[in-house]
Amino acid sequence: MRRWLRALALLLAAGTLAGQAAGQGSGQPGYWPPEKVAAVLSRTEPIRLAPDLSQLTAGERRAVDALIAAGRVIQDLYEDTLHPEALAVRARLTAGRTGLPAQANRDLLTLYRLFGGPMGTTADGAVEPFAPVSQPGDGRNVYPAGIERTEIDAFLKAHPEDADTLLAERTVVRRATTASLKADRKALADPTLRTLHPAVARQLEVLARRPDPARLYAVPQAVAWAGPLRKVYAHLLEAADALEHDDADFAGYLRNRARDLLTNNYESGDAAWVTGRFRHLNASIGSYESYRDGLYGAKAFPELSLLLADDAATRELRTRIRSLQAVEDALPYDHHKRIREDIPVGVYDIIADFGHARGTNTATILPNNPTHTRRYGRTILLRRNILEDPGLNALELTRWQAAVAAPHAGDLTPAGGFQRTLWHEIGHYLGVDRDRQGRALDVALGEYSDSLEEMKADLVSLFTIGAQAQAGAVTPAGLREAQASGIMRTLLLTEPRRNQPYGRMQLAQFNYFRDRGLIEMDATGRVRVHHERYPATVTAMLREVLALQYEGDQAAAAAFFTKWTAWTPELHQRLATAMRGTQGLRFRLMRYAALGE
Repeated sequence: MRRWLRALALLLAAGTLAGQAAGQGSGQPGYWPPEKVAAVLSRTEPIRLAPDLSQLTAGERRAVDALIAAGRVIQDLYEDTLHPEALAVRARLTAGRTGLPAQANRDLLTLYRLFGGPMGTTADGAVEPFAPVSQPGDGRNVYPAGIERTEIDAFLKAHPEDADTLLAERTVVRRATTASLKADRKALADPTLRTLHPAVARQLEVLARRPDPARLYAVPQAVAWAGPLRKVYAHLLEAADALEHDDADFAGYLRNRARDLLTNNYESGDAAWVTGRFRHLNASIGSYESYRDGLYGAKAFPELSLLLADDAATRELRTRIRSLQAVEDALPYDHHKRIREDIPVGVYDIIADFGHARGTNTATILPNNPTHTRRYGRTILLRRNILEDPGLNALELTRWQAAVAAPHAGDLTPAGGFQRTLWHEIGHYLGVDRDRQGRALDVALGEYSDSLEEMKADLVSLFTIGAQAQAGAVTPAGLREAQASGIMRTLLLTEPRRNQPYGRMQLAQFNYFRDRGLIEMDATGRVRVHHERYPATVTAMLREVLALQYEGDQAAAAAFFTKWTAWTPELHQRLATAMRGTQGLRFRLMRYAALGE
């Protein structure tokens, strides 16, 4: 007994010391100290979005309330997908059960709101927990805790028949433990889910006979997140009922999407979303983007974005988008496709964002599924109150002027950013969407698919605006502004991590542009742009990216990024330090009037 007590005391002492080291004198183990919290919050810019909702009908206002209620459930679910201890940390901070002074507790709660969980980014760019929690691993909470890719790769080599479910975008991977199987079988005791997912129910029954932690399996998000998604389902039906007489198309989409969340098949909702003609409201709902998956870039994370349409701005915008087939046919590759030219595009103000959508994303194009895209097209949502936010634009201009030589200081404008963003989103619609074997690009290219797809869209945008300028449809000044936005896109404040697809593709572009002489660093360490080299450089890189996508060769994609993502102290770090030194504020804390913030 004494030996057991002595061992327990040693363990507790070790844990206390480790926690105090992590907390660095905060007064409570594991929490960041006030000075470390202040270093982040002092560099945080609040962005408050408050669109005018006075034009909405009474039914639309009830729908907004119901969709916000659905969004709050999505936000909780999203935070849980990022870290299994997230909601417990938030509850402690909200209730003040941390043992910290009231102000320190409030500041940590602001950090949680800023980062959407207990993992924070320091003022120097390091990612670490600011509360006493475990490191979540690259698999977040959609793979087994702490699992490494090598283990999954080995399992799939032995069980290739499981690859389609384990790497599907809307499944959650488990170990076949007694506890996991019991929880999933309990979810499937619901007669609706059991009817919709009979094969999953049968698989779990078989696995439950011989639980084995080394055995991996996957369940649909509809099963893994059965409780939260049932709540979202109910809120979406409530919103649809409120809209029935004001906007039948939007009500129909919400009903279809509600069912999608239970079936785990988004086709009916995607079809209704893309082909519908909505009045004042729009919403992106579900799991689409996989950037948070640091293991395979495969798993989609939940989101809800509620938007208010600007009809006049949308009508004006649609006049600029014509002859998309001609744009597709001009791209530098040999495997062109027939596309729908009447893709819906709209200008919107954000009412509120939840989950993966929360942040300063300027535009969205969905759905991503190539089959749905072929059958129904895609929808483009330009987020005007982000694109035109004066605070965000001022921060970006400060960063730009710290990075570039004096002749380019005035080139970056919101108008240039708008044009580049518009054609970036259209760029997702164009070019390669399946490899030469007919595989979806996320299947063919794995963790490199997102980086290549985002880079393709960037380059299609610059390629197309350049072609429009040659044809006289874009002024020389407009071209220069869009090209400045393209360079701005590549300027990084920190070295990207391996599991950051955006950062990886931005760094690759910067290095490629520099290699081709489009940009160079002058004697003062500032960027000079040689605009005459823009067309050839963009065309050459776009050709390479389209070829990589068409070939679907992961090894070739890995070699491409290895070649073009070197980061050096004397070049990249020097430039990043200069931008950080003048920019001051780096973090953006989103607030929404519709949420009472």
